[in-house]
Amino acid sequence: MEYFFSGFKLITQKGLKRFVFIPLLINILLFGSSLFFLFGWLSDSFSYINNMLPEWLSWLEWLMWPIALLIVLFSYSMLFTVITNFIAAPFNGLLSEKVELHLTGQKINDDGFAELLKDVPRMLGREWTKLCYYLPRAIGFFILLWVLPVIGQILWVLFSCWMFAVQYQDYAFDNHKISFKQMKTDLQSKQGLSYGFGFAVMLLTAIPLVNLIVMPVAVCGGTKLWVDNFRSQYRNQ
Repeated sequence: MEYFFSGFKLITQKGLKRFVFIPLLINILLFGSSLFFLFGWLSDSFSYINNMLPEWLSWLEWLMWPIALLIVLFSYSMLFTVITNFIAAPFNGLLSEKVELHLTGQKINDDGFAELLKDVPRMLGREWTKLCYYLPRAIGFFILLWVLPVIGQILWVLFSCWMFAVQYQDYAFDNHKISFKQMKTDLQSKQGLSYGFGFAVMLLTAIPLVNLIVMPVAVCGGTKLWVDNFRSQYRNQ
């Protein structure tokens, strides 16, 4: 969890702040506006349901709101994070590259802006790989969330932690052209780090307003985790 929280300090560092701006703006626009419309839709839906209920059952609205909010904060946030990161992938990759340069003083490559643009399709392809990995598993665990009391909820939390770890630690791996399969193997070799990092991301993603800055913070924290724990084994490759 400490690696994630180190991202809050990194996003304020001189030389990194300008690379934080675009991912932050994308997250605020997409995440903020979608949550606004989603909560508006929930409010209208509950009002409609409440009008159909007899007066003596009007108290059910107070029960439905916390249940709906929990589902939204822990389920919708995870799904929307994957979608948002798909759009912001090139900027998150660039941010991760600059964080690694800040931490190590060594460039990953000397490619210019034109080469970065050429690399965008590959980055989006990587996000598509993550999306294909995520969706079928998310559907399965989401079903278990509802049909297995307690156990289903625990499995969903563990799955969410793992996916947040995969999502935000992958940018540093991808910058070094390390395959998605190898990245997963490396993260599994340090499961305590992966699940702890993912758990911190999950918690703050579920907090309104705070979740608007989670994406760049997690990219920075995930890159620091890479530098400290994985970079040395790939330096000579």
